[in-house]
Amino acid sequence: MTQKQLDESVAHLRSKGFDTPDIGIVLGTGLGQMVDEIEDPIVAHYNHIPYFPLATVEFHSGKLIYGTIAGKKVVVMQGRFHLYEGYDFLDITYPIRVMHQLGIKRLFISNAAGAINLDFKKGDIMLIEDHINLQGSSPLAFKNVTAFGDRFVDMSEPYDVEMRVKIEAIAKRESISLQKGVYVSVVGPQLETKAEYRMLKTLGADAVGMSTVPEVIVANHLRLPIVAVSVLTDECDPDNLRPINIQEIIEIAAKTEPKMIKLFKGLIEEL
Repeated sequence: MTQKQLDESVAHLRSKGFDTPDIGIVLGTGLGQMVDEIEDPIVAHYNHIPYFPLATVEFHSGKLIYGTIAGKKVVVMQGRFHLYEGYDFLDITYPIRVMHQLGIKRLFISNAAGAINLDFKKGDIMLIEDHINLQGSSPLAFKNVTAFGDRFVDMSEPYDVEMRVKIEAIAKRESISLQKGVYVSVVGPQLETKAEYRMLKTLGADAVGMSTVPEVIVANHLRLPIVAVSVLTDECDPDNLRPINIQEIIEIAAKTEPKMIKLFKGLIEEL
């Protein structure tokens, strides 16, 4: 990754009308309905943006969409990238750097995750308060990282406290049940064994997924305030573990997403 590559990506998007968005939004697996909220959308397909990776997961679209939600300019990633697709950390986080160069001041992230905390149920939404990185490396572990920011990034509070407080207030006002907890990011794409679920619970995780943490690390590197939520699509009870049903996971994500949209839209209005 070079500054020249970022400049070319940004120049292409500006030429299409992407003009200084306020907020960047990353939509997770099965969470694409939020694009319907965008007014006057301008769409850029990943395969047309210089140096952008391509989404290879069948239920991830591959579009960057610019427009307005609740009076604020937004740029929305419909489809993200994962280690399990064969991408490296620079590929996975390249879009975050591009959105930052476009001018975003805040980043909203969503994902679909499994509930390790057995007090949480599928269909719940969890506000991420902290995370555990089990992906084996860092998106900041490259030679010329200091050309883009500090090498050693503070992670004592990776998720913005002010936006978390606002999300909680919105959830209360809208009568949306909102859990709070720790998200652990693993490589995938295989789901966890019973023993692995027990290990993750012992480590202090409340939910598990295969994304988000690399983007959050880079956003902290760029000093972008972040809020992130997990849509809990399955219950990871090692004592009552059933074979995974990917189609059911996608359906639960789609069914729960309107609650997530209410939270994000409410937060956009308040910022």
